[in-house]
Amino acid sequence: MVGKWHLGESVDNQPTGFDYWSVLPGQGLYWDPDFIEPTGERVESGYVTDIITDKSLDWIKSRDRDRPFFLMCHHKAPHRSWECDDKHKHLYKDPVRLPDTFTDDYKNRAKAAKIAKMRVAEDLTYQDLGLVQPDGGRRVGEPVLQEFGSSERKVPVPGSIAELQSMRLIDKDDGTVFTFKSHAELAEFKFQRYMQRYIRTIQSIDDNVGRMLDYLDSEPQLAENTIVVYTSDQGFFLGEHGWFDKRFMYEESFQMHFLIRYPKEIIAGSVCDDIICNVDFAPTWLDYANLPAPSYMQGTSFRPLLQGRTPESWQQVAYHRYWMHNDIIHHAYAHYGIRNQRYKLIYWYNEPLDVPGARPGGKEHKEWELFDCDKDPLELFNVYHEGEYQGVVRQMTTLLEKKMAEIGDEPVHPKPQWLLGSL
Repeated sequence: MVGKWHLGESVDNQPTGFDYWSVLPGQGLYWDPDFIEPTGERVESGYVTDIITDKSLDWIKSRDRDRPFFLMCHHKAPHRSWECDDKHKHLYKDPVRLPDTFTDDYKNRAKAAKIAKMRVAEDLTYQDLGLVQPDGGRRVGEPVLQEFGSSERKVPVPGSIAELQSMRLIDKDDGTVFTFKSHAELAEFKFQRYMQRYIRTIQSIDDNVGRMLDYLDSEPQLAENTIVVYTSDQGFFLGEHGWFDKRFMYEESFQMHFLIRYPKEIIAGSVCDDIICNVDFAPTWLDYANLPAPSYMQGTSFRPLLQGRTPESWQQVAYHRYWMHNDIIHHAYAHYGIRNQRYKLIYWYNEPLDVPGARPGGKEHKEWELFDCDKDPLELFNVYHEGEYQGVVRQMTTLLEKKMAEIGDEPVHPKPQWLLGSL
């Protein structure tokens, strides 16, 4: 187990069951990161994505070659705030196309969409945009701790044009001064700056995944016999709906990439459109290892799907729950919901009460959303209350209830009378 662990830093929360582990405390740093290992804590000089890959490759090369192996290579990147490797700072200078929904006004949606503090135009920080101090770790000064202190101050949005035009933002790497003629120009500057830093940061991920695959390919038998999985913990908004960050069940943060290579069994370049969930991962790996999945384990092996054989009984549904009731940073409302191949149903069940603008002593805000993802892939129109979709509402609510019962989650929404009679 190498890289991001993020399950706490105490002795009780260190990895167990591994022959070797070297993990980052918390989110870890991009430059000169600390690593916690069985023998204690140590600082590694250099760039974190390269270091994690080096540690992973060193372990593969020194492994017992008479036994199968399992390696979790968990990169810190691309968690905010982006800091790229120096060798990539010159890349990707051409403008990135603005998403179609960048200027979304959040009409026809639940209240949660409008009130969230995740907007590129308003809520990005100086650190997000590389306006705090030079990137580079200890060699350029004291590291800025991510998500703490002054580094988390938001770049202001001046109220008047005069204030806007007198605004100066300074690149701390090269001293470039940026000025703006309009609020739209400032918003697009933030987007372009944010995206450049993001793409340059993930270039190192691309490079280092390539290093891992190149090593496997250097030993043909190893490449043939090794299952390689590339996935993540969630998606991320990159300007869609004007947002950055994650949390919401809307498509960009809801969907997770999943790529897998296993020459013995999976046809190269094949695509599977079935729905899987991260709780299906463990049963699948156990299946490939010819081991039974414990009865307490959630999820189902999707090995048949990877072989191009989708069982008729396969559940084409994904469940999501964001549980935080009081997100004082992002103002993201707690919610849960379900997605099948066409529709998405979301229930928003709370409103933070101790953040600016909240109603003291106010009631929780409860609201349903239904999206027809075929007709409305950008999720701009909540059709929950539309007459033509009432049959779908019943179908999806029933599906939600059954899925929550199956996994042992507790619903907090009131059950409609028609639903009580159908379960």
